Amino acid sequence: MKKLILLCLAFAFVFNSGSGQDNSVVKPNYELASRFSAKKVSKMVFTTAVQPRWFKNSNQFWYSYQTTQGTSYYIVNPATATKKLLFDNVKLAAQLTEIVKDPFDAQNIPIEKLKLVDDKKFTFEIKSSAEQEVKDEKTGKPKKEKRVFGFEYDIATGQLTQIKDYKSDKPYPRWGSVSPDKRYVVYSKGFNFWWMDMENFEKARKNEEDTTIVEHQLTTDGTRVFSYGGGNSDPYADEKELKKRFYPQIVWSPDSKYFAFTKTDESKVKDLWVIDILAEPRPKLETYKYQMPGETGAPVEHLYQFSMESKKASEVKIKQYKDQDLRLQAAPRKLKDMSDDIQFVQWLGNENGFYVWRISRDMKRWDLCYSKLGVDTLKVLVKESMNTYVETRATKLINKGKEFIHWSERSGWAHLYLYDENGNLKNAITSGDFHVEDVTAIDEVNRVVYFTANAREAGENPYYTHQYRVNFDGTGLKLLNAGDFNHEAVSSDDGKLFVDNYSRVNTTPASALYNNLGQKIMDLEKADLSLLFAAGYKFPETFKIKAGDGITDLYGVMYKPFDFDSTKKYPIIEYVYPGPQTEAVNASWNKSMERIDRLAQFGFIVVTVGNRGGNPARSKWYHNYGYGNLRDYGLEDKKVAVERLAAKYPFIDINRVGIHGHSGGGFMSTAAILTYPDFFKVAVSNAGNHENNIYNRWWSEQHHGVQEVVTEKDTTFKYSIDKNTQLAKNLKGHLLLITGDIDNNVHPGNTFRMVNALIRANKRFDMLVLPGQRHSFGDMTEYYFWKTGDYFCKHLLGSSKEDIEIPEMNNN
Repeated sequence: MKKLILLCLAFAFVFNSGSGQDNSVVKPNYELASRFSAKKVSKMVFTTAVQPRWFKNSNQFWYSYQTTQGTSYYIVNPATATKKLLFDNVKLAAQLTEIVKDPFDAQNIPIEKLKLVDDKKFTFEIKSSAEQEVKDEKTGKPKKEKRVFGFEYDIATGQLTQIKDYKSDKPYPRWGSVSPDKRYVVYSKGFNFWWMDMENFEKARKNEEDTTIVEHQLTTDGTRVFSYGGGNSDPYADEKELKKRFYPQIVWSPDSKYFAFTKTDESKVKDLWVIDILAEPRPKLETYKYQMPGETGAPVEHLYQFSMESKKASEVKIKQYKDQDLRLQAAPRKLKDMSDDIQFVQWLGNENGFYVWRISRDMKRWDLCYSKLGVDTLKVLVKESMNTYVETRATKLINKGKEFIHWSERSGWAHLYLYDENGNLKNAITSGDFHVEDVTAIDEVNRVVYFTANAREAGENPYYTHQYRVNFDGTGLKLLNAGDFNHEAVSSDDGKLFVDNYSRVNTTPASALYNNLGQKIMDLEKADLSLLFAAGYKFPETFKIKAGDGITDLYGVMYKPFDFDSTKKYPIIEYVYPGPQTEAVNASWNKSMERIDRLAQFGFIVVTVGNRGGNPARSKWYHNYGYGNLRDYGLEDKKVAVERLAAKYPFIDINRVGIHGHSGGGFMSTAAILTYPDFFKVAVSNAGNHENNIYNRWWSEQHHGVQEVVTEKDTTFKYSIDKNTQLAKNLKGHLLLITGDIDNNVHPGNTFRMVNALIRANKRFDMLVLPGQRHSFGDMTEYYFWKTGDYFCKHLLGSSKEDIEIPEMNNN
């Protein structure tokens, strides 16, 4: 009798499950995914950080901040710890309406080109809906365009004045490098250097085709493969391109008498091609120079000093390592000068010379050198070496180079070191188990350096960055912005003040003002996320787990569907980027959700988590863990992370695991499904460098390693790496490969070679080629998103667009 009752109950349960709705089954939620497209989120979330624009002659600054109530403009006075509205928006809207004759209100004032002038007034312009007839600068013929009104606003009196006969200035052309004294404007054209004066640059600002522009040629021996102008000169330019002006990539001396530049001989670098099938009137072959790992025929760099007085270049002897690289160092530009749209880059140095990095091809040796004007050799100041590879940051000069601060990972952690002008180490400024990220300001008088660092504060996520101060002699180290958040500091030029923009992935971004003693002067803003929460948004969750070695801590973020139900079982998807230059794990909140928060809304748990060999913002050991094993080093940690999370959270279905990534993440996601074919069931891999032997030399050789072989006759380089194509036979799950057909970063050949290997292994897979798209997929990102969602829904949830109505692909 008991058996009969149990059988009847079981039958009833099965019957009810079959005829009714099974509430334990997760069904794809296309509507929720559609609700949080990038375009829609951009209309729900506006400003999330304060970007201060400093007054030139005081410590005041101004900023704009947009919320659901419109855009407001503020002036902050740190001395009085106050901020005030620059405009009374209600009054301003009424005044502008009377003058422009277009209706405005306090929430809708289309201010453009707002600029502080002499710390006393602001200028800005308003475009009217009314048209006026003007003279076309290029053709000289009349044309109609929107009328533009110019205004001045006096800060002290609050008086608004219309600028009579106002003409909107175009920005200066981006191809001109202007000398610090504004006497010269240098640019590249036809593979050579040219120059003009500011008067003619002003003409070019109005009309670049003005035939009265006077320009002077500085060099005449530039060629297609040995050109002046750095990477902006296309060796395969047609006659029309040869007439165009390009930014010259030079660095100026402080007194404007000289500039320095590198000139690269690419004659032995092999060509690579993509075909733009959408070009009109017929498909076009694009040819470019591209050196691959281990190849001979490297670009050869030459270093020059150029005198604007004599109009002659002098070459500096630099040869030390075969196939070496050079990197000119630039002086940091003061924030108070950022309002000027004129482009110039000043060299790091003084009137007598400049600093340059010389780097061996295997990147195991970096030499910090000084090039003195009139001297044709380099002076080596600091030599860095590692058995893996060296990385560094910009050198910081003190008293015009009498001393300098040097960033190095020589101790296994990134720290600052003080040197004298001759390259003699005076002392370590920082030390310990933490990572110095960069110097933000220097107080030379009081001998204090301000810097950002992470992994120092106990109990915090080691990726959370803070602002610190320390004396040049290493004493007085002090945290300036405490709080369990990721802090992004924007310092004033003298370091006495900084704006602290802070958040975590699970907190609303906020901003505050601090002084150089770590005292909070005032809170500034908190981002307005009200519309986002009203749409159903929920913060993700952070977690910490152990890596595959059971020792190393890994940090990650879990994104759940906003309609999450803990009684249901959800497939899990890892969004990955292996590094080694970064990890795909957010530390701060931001509104970019496409591959994480938004993907989760279909009905998935999406996680991002680090891996040994990933982010450089930890120890050198952690960062270089994958050296020599670029394909496989991060895979174990990705698998172990899901296993540990599934063991902890019963709502994660360990039997339905997906993985997804772009570029290096495309490479990693394919490697994962082929290395652990019984674990990862679905992978979507975008623009992956599946065969790193055909990716660019610099990234592959640096992070995987290249062997330098020195003999009596020559120095050669050997490169060998495991490739995804070697694992094609292992595929069991569902794999979607996506590439843009004119990707000139990760060449489409990477994906097509993967396709070939899968076909040869007799494996079924899926592929999507995006026509006319480069590495980031451009205007097809929304289409790619829905295709990715379809694929995971079909193979992890059991249904996709075939039985669920999908939003329009172009409806963002």
